[in-house]
Amino acid sequence: MKAYSIDLRRKITDTYEQESISQRKLAERFRVAPSFIHKLLKQYKVSGTLEPKSHGGGQSLKLTPESIVILAELVEEKNDATLVQLKEKLYEQTQVQVSSSTISRLLTRLGLTRKKKRFKPVNDKPSEFKTYGESTGIK
Repeated sequence: MKAYSIDLRRKITDTYEQESISQRKLAERFRVAPSFIHKLLKQYKVSGTLEPKSHGGGQSLKLTPESIVILAELVEEKNDATLVQLKEKLYEQTQVQVSSSTISRLLTRLGLTRKKKRFKPVNDKPSEFKTYGESTGIK
């Protein structure tokens, strides 16, 4: 979510200082969350600034680039492996424990698919569907 503008922040603090209005009413007037008003006013009192705080950045990736290459090789070796199987094989080779969700996100990021191997080509239809389609005119 994008941070509120400095202009809006300034209007909120100016209104709060000039009028005797509750934080809840102030939130309703400017159509923002009451928690935002509370945090903004607290930040303004403590630091004197209205600038939005920087984003924390999230959690860093546990796997090294070498581990990601190993994962790609595992998928190439056995492309019909499940996420759990890939996770276990990766742990055996790298000793790094990650979740199945992490494996899925990495495969997406690498552009690798986990499609199961097909035993028949996609275009082959069972004969019962061919005869039904031919008799009804549906293809």
